Amino acid sequence: MEAFLTATTLVAVAEIGDKTQLLALVLAARFRRPLPIVAGIFVATIVNHALAAELGILIAGWLTPEILNWVLGFSFLAAGIWMLIPDKADEVSGEVSRFGPFLTTTIAFFIAEMGDKTQLATIGLAARFHDLLSVAAGTTLGMMIANVPAVFLGDVAAKALPMQLVRGTAAAIFIALGCVAILEALKLV
Repeated sequence: MEAFLTATTLVAVAEIGDKTQLLALVLAARFRRPLPIVAGIFVATIVNHALAAELGILIAGWLTPEILNWVLGFSFLAAGIWMLIPDKADEVSGEVSRFGPFLTTTIAFFIAEMGDKTQLATIGLAARFHDLLSVAAGTTLGMMIANVPAVFLGDVAAKALPMQLVRGTAAAIFIALGCVAILEALKLV
């Protein structure tokens, strides 16, 4: 349960203002069909994050606990710093949009999540908790919590949120996780 709740909270907060949330706004404005867009976000996220969680578990199996804690610690610290840098909306290719809202969203979100903060967080959380199902489900729920309102409320929600506070909170969570992992690594040395 800890893995699920940590993953959900971390990704829900980290996703606010992220490029994929901005992508959700762009797709909602372009297609004006929220249900296929939400379904596309869900499918892309669950597939992407399940693969990322599996990778995290594999990495954890290759590394000693000491090295894993150091890697996780510095990865989460780096993600915390990265959170302070605002994302910009990536343009959705006109060629992709010929597939309609569901397929366009699925493809665009899957690609946009590659190497994204939330995908890297999924890898790190899975390595830490060794629980593919809870981490993938939690990070997917976190993505949905952040992106579904963006699809339905669009620009109104984006303008109403204090982005500096949200980014600062997400950065603090990542940095706290990094510090905990580094402290655990120091205990193992």
